[in-house]
Amino acid sequence: MSSEVSERIHILFFPYMAQGHIIPSLDMAKLFASRGAKSTLLTTPINAKTLEKPIEAFKNQNPDFEIGIKIFDFPCVELGLPEGCENVDFINTYQHESRDLFFKFLFSTKYLKQQLESFIETTKPNGLVADMFFPWATESAEKFGVPRLVFHGTSFFSLCCSYNMRIHKPHKKVATTSTPFVITGLPGDIVITADQANVADEETPMGKFMKEVRESESNSFGVLVNSFYELESAYADFYRSFVAKRAWHIGPLSLSNREFSEKAGRGKKANIDEQECLKWLESKTPGSVVYLSFGSGTSFTNEQLLEIAFGLECSGQNFIWVVRRNESQGENEEWLPEGFEERTKERGLIIRGWAPQVLILDHKAIGGFVTHCGWNSAMEGIAAGLPMVTWPMGAEQFYNEKLLTKVLRIGVNVGATELVKKGKLISREEVEKAVREVIAGEEAGERQIRAKKLGEMAKAAVEEGGSSYNDMNKFMEEMNGRK
Repeated sequence: MSSEVSERIHILFFPYMAQGHIIPSLDMAKLFASRGAKSTLLTTPINAKTLEKPIEAFKNQNPDFEIGIKIFDFPCVELGLPEGCENVDFINTYQHESRDLFFKFLFSTKYLKQQLESFIETTKPNGLVADMFFPWATESAEKFGVPRLVFHGTSFFSLCCSYNMRIHKPHKKVATTSTPFVITGLPGDIVITADQANVADEETPMGKFMKEVRESESNSFGVLVNSFYELESAYADFYRSFVAKRAWHIGPLSLSNREFSEKAGRGKKANIDEQECLKWLESKTPGSVVYLSFGSGTSFTNEQLLEIAFGLECSGQNFIWVVRRNESQGENEEWLPEGFEERTKERGLIIRGWAPQVLILDHKAIGGFVTHCGWNSAMEGIAAGLPMVTWPMGAEQFYNEKLLTKVLRIGVNVGATELVKKGKLISREEVEKAVREVIAGEEAGERQIRAKKLGEMAKAAVEEGGSSYNDMNKFMEEMNGRK
């Protein structure tokens, strides 16, 4: 075994410090390790703590696989950040100054450049998979002749939408930011508004940063995508033809978690006992429960949370509702109608904080998923074969929503038409209607059939001979050929 281990290719994984980036990077590292590579995750001390336990569990189950962590020093206070500010979750607790703090944090990550280069120089890896938010990583890898791969953590579809918006600028040809238009040059006649497309002006800090990201990508070795070919083949082909000539689809990455303990321990420690959660689900009939979760980066106002609560109560449907801990703080819980949990105790479960999402989505009792359309959640819903209620709020989420509702036709929109920061309230009536529609609406049966078929395709893609399995093979062969 020792000679085989010494010949393994060594890949570094360098995720941006946010749960939505760290989780798929860990999945990637495990996937590469299971295919014979040595995987090393690069991160900072606080983020390393959430990775240590799942990595240890993975190694115990798979003693022949090589996966580890390299911890980089990140002196927050010296960098002008609050103490403990090592990830975006921390920033989200600073409600009023989160935007300024986000940019400060984003630009502070360049402090890690020297440590990265030193590690590359001493370990001589075969490749560096670095998050899109580290554009400087391409130059660092090139310095030592190491190929840098970009990980965006989103769909081919949204990457193609962004490209066509930038090249053709259709949003400049309409009267208002709420006027619908077709995204020029994109297959499928996708209709959107400027509000939803969330295009950063090139002169803003974000616009300038995204230009750096694009230049870095064009100089990189290629792009790894958490998707599978059958899901969005027209857009995978478009992306490889016009946007990035070299891209490999290796998803759904969440399916690299096969054991109960892996699914339960994915991300942070759950704020509910996993067995208790499963016991509750077991008491429900198959396909009768709606699961609501809006990702680790979304915060609702008390007013919006109240509308969700009233909508769920009026819908009459069984539900699991995940409410972020910083939203649910305080003894009074003003976001919850008085007596709500008592009235809905037979059919509702609220999880305050982190939930074992993949474990829940995979349960037969779940019949629909209310999601913010972050790509990790969307892919987890697709892999579980679930129809979705789409509630996009920012970033590229409106693009992902168009894929779910218009292209794949497994989603129903809750009524969101603009970025959440603009303050539009989704009413209890809209929540009630969408929750009912996804479980028992007129078109629910057909939507469920399409979603189930996609779930089967997703699982087949990662098995031996599947599209993602084969693309992973091609990538590994290319890396081996460069040794």
